[in-house]
Amino acid sequence: MLGTLVAVLVSLITWGGTASAHGSVIDPASRNYGCWQRWGSDFQNPAMAEQDPMCWQAWQADPNAMWNWNGLYRNGSAGNFQAVIPDGQLCSGGRTESGRYNSLDAVGPWKTTDIGANFTVKLYDQASHGADYFLVYVTRQGFDPTKQALTWNDLQLVARTGRYAPSQNYSIPVNTSGYTGRHVVYTIWQASHMDQTYFLCSDVNFR
Repeated sequence: MLGTLVAVLVSLITWGGTASAHGSVIDPASRNYGCWQRWGSDFQNPAMAEQDPMCWQAWQADPNAMWNWNGLYRNGSAGNFQAVIPDGQLCSGGRTESGRYNSLDAVGPWKTTDIGANFTVKLYDQASHGADYFLVYVTRQGFDPTKQALTWNDLQLVARTGRYAPSQNYSIPVNTSGYTGRHVVYTIWQASHMDQTYFLCSDVNFR
């Protein structure tokens, strides 16, 4: 039993190492980054099932999704995002990486980050890929992510940027109005080093 546990932990550390080459939105935290941040050091704690049920189902489905919190991308989309990512699969990047991130599409009460009408999306890019652009969307008022699967028609574009030079930290200022309560902030990051695109769901509560 002990040997099995050690083998599992070693494999998880190995998986985690692959995450270092990419990036994700860290504020407001993307779904899998938030799960890793809250539970990475205690991911086998059964209390998670009651305290953080959406993260619990994600850890149970595939711990790789959290250890590789910054590997949720697709190559070769050529900007045709709606063509390669079906409705209901936006948070997994269209079930990218052989379905590793499928649990992020699950509908339910994901933990939220409180934000105001004007907020900043902060993205960590460990590999310094740079960005051709970022697109930031907010779900329409009235959409309920605890009960409805996310579709492209639910998104409203609130920010589009130009190029960002390679760095490890990017900040995207976003100005909105009219949003209240629970929403999903959906960030698309088009990296500069190749046609590699990241699709990132962050659950928020507009104060």
